[in-house]
Amino acid sequence: MVKILFVCLGNICRSPMAEFVFKELVKREKIENKFYISSAATSTEEIGNDIHYGTKNKLDKMNIPYDYHRARQIKKEDYEKYDFIIGMEDDNLLAIKRIVGEDKERKIYKLLYFSPNVRDIADPWYTGNFDKTYDDVLEGCTLLLEHIKKIYNI
Repeated sequence: MVKILFVCLGNICRSPMAEFVFKELVKREKIENKFYISSAATSTEEIGNDIHYGTKNKLDKMNIPYDYHRARQIKKEDYEKYDFIIGMEDDNLLAIKRIVGEDKERKIYKLLYFSPNVRDIADPWYTGNFDKTYDDVLEGCTLLLEHIKKIYNI
């Protein structure tokens, strides 16, 4: 089973969006039993809060199901638990490494690392643009899934 943890600043916008988009992608390919997918925050600002209404609205519009979600902070032990720890931007990657330590097993990536146009995924909490965030998350999740399918021969 491939275990993936998506991480952003507060775990209410981008990382849960990526979590549920990725879950839907693997469900559509009928390979969801090969994955464990979750999300977390680098900060403690939103701990316990549900998904931001802007993310819920966008997921609803795209017919992507989601569950009740409680924001949580990434923990040091998550490094051992997950095969991939996927940050949304460079600041997330730095914060993830501060929390989990050195990335000796090369598990930590930016979501759009596999894109020909490597970039950060903008935080819609600040931009208000959930459409752009969704487009970038979908691109990143699609390319991440292709990468994982190749390396795990799924």
